[in-house]
Amino acid sequence: MKHLLLILIGFVLLSGCSTYSEDEIDEFDKEIQAYIKKNKLETTRSESGVYYTIIEEGEGKNIQFRDLVSFKYKGTFLDGKVFDEQLNEPVEYHVNELIGAWKEVMLMLKKGGKAFLITPPKMGYGDHQLEDIPANSILVFEVEIVDVK
Repeated sequence: MKHLLLILIGFVLLSGCSTYSEDEIDEFDKEIQAYIKKNKLETTRSESGVYYTIIEEGEGKNIQFRDLVSFKYKGTFLDGKVFDEQLNEPVEYHVNELIGAWKEVMLMLKKGGKAFLITPPKMGYGDHQLEDIPANSILVFEVEIVDVK
């Protein structure tokens, strides 16, 4: 299985280069809100447009931007199709190597923390086409922090 996170490092800088009009941002937000309503989810919307739920905060100190974090995850599209997952063995990355949405939410967690997030394109891969992820995709992630170094 290809690991989405291996691609994250290469596109993390590129994703910040994607620019969207206010109309496009509003349209993505409407899609996300419809998904939340349909699935009866309780989420918080960050200023950047990421919708998230902290399932478990975890214990210890909060994750920092330069920390090396081991975590398990599952990524799906709004239709529920899984595009990548790593649920058995955790992967390990520095927080600053991840896409914007992951950085933002991970900084709210601690070791053992769990979160659910819905990522608008500007906080994910933007308008970049990846092998398994179309450009401008809204992505849904479940993340569990295994360890923080």
